Amino acid sequence: MDMSYLNLPLLHVFHLVAERGSFQAAATELHLPRSSVSKKIRQLEQFIGQPLLHRSTRQLQLTDVGRNLLLGTGDLRVVLSNLHGIIDETQQTPKGRVKISASILMGQRFVVPVLKQLRQTYPDIVIELSLDDQTVDLLDAKIDIAIRIGQLPDSSLIARKIGNKHWGWFASPRYLAERGRPQAPHELAQHDCLVFENTTSRFNFWPFQDASGDTETVEVAAAIKTDNSRALVDMACEGLGIIMVDPAFVQQECQQNLLVPVLTDWRHPERSPIQLVCVGERTKASQAVWQFLLAHWPG
Repeated sequence: MDMSYLNLPLLHVFHLVAERGSFQAAATELHLPRSSVSKKIRQLEQFIGQPLLHRSTRQLQLTDVGRNLLLGTGDLRVVLSNLHGIIDETQQTPKGRVKISASILMGQRFVVPVLKQLRQTYPDIVIELSLDDQTVDLLDAKIDIAIRIGQLPDSSLIARKIGNKHWGWFASPRYLAERGRPQAPHELAQHDCLVFENTTSRFNFWPFQDASGDTETVEVAAAIKTDNSRALVDMACEGLGIIMVDPAFVQQECQQNLLVPVLTDWRHPERSPIQLVCVGERTKASQAVWQFLLAHWPG
């Protein structure tokens, strides 16, 4: 009896060891002890009858047999992916885990309000919502669906434009009562400005375009910096200064008169697309969430 099919799990481990370059890296990814990974490779070598890896050097190297095995089973991931898809398609209703990633204000403003309806529509789908203003590696973080601003450098990602990013300037009525309302961009030098800044983004240059199309950029001295967009809005509501933010993100605060727009004779000249992004192979569950978000996105 051909026992090759029983070695499919061992082949999966072998591919992971070869790609990650060490037993420990593969063990960490598989949530197994290093000794278990080493044992599985030895079992595969016993079945093949020859060594697959050179263990003499600190960095693992494939033997000729190991290299041929890796190349000869290169479609293993496709096989496993197809198997996953077949199992997925047999489900009557979408089920499983779907991880959604967005910036903090984007998630709070647009994703959280539709989650109740999403859960009612797909009760067997478990949603993991990751809100972070830092740049997140979608593959490393095992993200299924993301909302991102700007053009996407990776053409392998499936993206659909769902809106445009805008900017405006806002302050609380209390701050303006105490400090006065700026009448022109250059007057920001006499005001407290609150600036978003993290390891990858720094928004201390504020561009203004007037009605005739002329643009000037003001470098604002930050009274307070933060890497959290929610905190930025909260501080502005508390009267700590002027912020530059997407008007859609502070719609509720403006309706409650916690914030009001300033410098309304000017507009921010930049527009960036807001993209709904799908990462990798879409399961039935992630496809359902993707379509739901497209259908329920404002506008």
